[in-house]
Amino acid sequence: MALAFDEFGRPFIILREQDQKTRLRGIDAQKANIAAGKAVARILRSSLGPKGMDKMLQGPDGDVTITNDGATILEQMDVDNQIAKLMVELSRSQDYEIGDGTTGVVVMAGALLEQAERQLDRGIHPIRIAEGYEMASRVAVEHLERISQKFEFDVNNYEPLVQTCMTTLSSKIVNRCKRSLAEIAVKAVLAVADLERRDVNLDLIKVEGKVGGNLEDTELIYGILVDKDMSHPQMPKQIEDAHIAILTCPFEPPKPKTKHKVDIDTVEKFETLRKQEQQYFDEMVQKCKDVGATLVICQWGFDDEANHLLMHRNLPAVRWVGGVELELIAIATGGRIVPRFQELTPEKLGKAGMVREKSFGTTKERMLYIEHCANSKAVTIFIRGGNKMMIEETKRSIHDALCVARNLIRNKSIVYGGGAAEIACSLAVDAAADKYPGVEQYAIRAFAEALDSVPMALAENSGLQPIETLSAVKSQQLKENIPFYGIDCNDVGTNDMREQNVFETLIGKQQQILLATQVVKMILKIDDVISNSEY
Repeated sequence: MALAFDEFGRPFIILREQDQKTRLRGIDAQKANIAAGKAVARILRSSLGPKGMDKMLQGPDGDVTITNDGATILEQMDVDNQIAKLMVELSRSQDYEIGDGTTGVVVMAGALLEQAERQLDRGIHPIRIAEGYEMASRVAVEHLERISQKFEFDVNNYEPLVQTCMTTLSSKIVNRCKRSLAEIAVKAVLAVADLERRDVNLDLIKVEGKVGGNLEDTELIYGILVDKDMSHPQMPKQIEDAHIAILTCPFEPPKPKTKHKVDIDTVEKFETLRKQEQQYFDEMVQKCKDVGATLVICQWGFDDEANHLLMHRNLPAVRWVGGVELELIAIATGGRIVPRFQELTPEKLGKAGMVREKSFGTTKERMLYIEHCANSKAVTIFIRGGNKMMIEETKRSIHDALCVARNLIRNKSIVYGGGAAEIACSLAVDAAADKYPGVEQYAIRAFAEALDSVPMALAENSGLQPIETLSAVKSQQLKENIPFYGIDCNDVGTNDMREQNVFETLIGKQQQILLATQVVKMILKIDDVISNSEY
């Protein structure tokens, strides 16, 4: 794109290959962008809340994903439009930052765009709408701070954390055993949390899944789970007080680097070679025994001869363990990864209270549990389920629950769910609109209306009369001035979210409003779209 001037000094733009470009300007560009954003939000709207629907996505290679996690749906969707890609980025940033509320943030952005379209039709300038939205989002975030409640918890009393995680899980496919999964998530987070620094390293929580069994069989293991078994079936299946040598060097004789042949034409020569190899193995096994190792975990394989020898020398071993698992094992057991046998010393061994092999189901698939480690920070959540899709979706649900627990440890404030927080903010923003004399007050009122779209979607997805339900709850909040009334999605018979124990994290809600507003402002400020035309 280049700028040129005509004979009167007026600038005009020269586009390369002008005839192959399509161009949208001004209000048309904004309308097209808003339509694209709304289309994405419409897809996600039906999967909001405890009664939300799931989406089934088929990948290019035929693998199927069934989920109602906003970030996953958008991640897997094949999106061409640039504005729709912005919505995908929006849900992704909510996922990175908070981990939960990825569907809500997109629904919110879609509602803001819809309201902006109405304001544009009234002839209000996009920049004034964007500024109005900015003011309104500030009012909403401050109001959330005011209506939030702090709660105290410690390692022994973590019930409030469990309740909040249950709210997250109730909108997922796993809601039939949300109580046990929420407890597992909270215990896992508390196990790795540093409560003084209020920090949680989620990398120390490994989520593993194996097809078979029920969801109820999901368990929390204080240690590491490795999808491997002992290299020889006759090795002991349980080792107490294990000293683990973590090796990245292979258990086999060194290979010559040069390309030459060894001709073995007599039995004696073969015997010599065999003895030499055996001696190598003997030395390797002896080194491990000398430093006091009672279990060897090796990144590479070893052949049958070495395996046989390890079994005879009573040194259990595990082979072909991946690099990530090795690192986790090293962190958990306090051991060091050893690249050469010569460097093996007693200090570099990892320590674990118990290493056991467990077999599952009729197929007798075996896995290794490394528990009661020296540096027992790392934990594993082991998920069982009827099929692969169920396990994948449970993993995503557990991830959301872990993130919620982490956010609560960082910031103890909660707001009430079920759309209660949005309705309260909507009322606050509506009241604040009167204080602004300019055109912005229209945009602020539009923001208040957009906030209602989340409880409205919740009511719609729960099969209730959306407008009737929303106005009833809204008038109840206004009349009694209590910000705890929300949409009764589960038809319990009460709108009070305190009684239903439906909580959400304050920082999650604030982030939703801020991120949605930012993206909508960005979309409103685009007034020229130049794109390659389709052939």
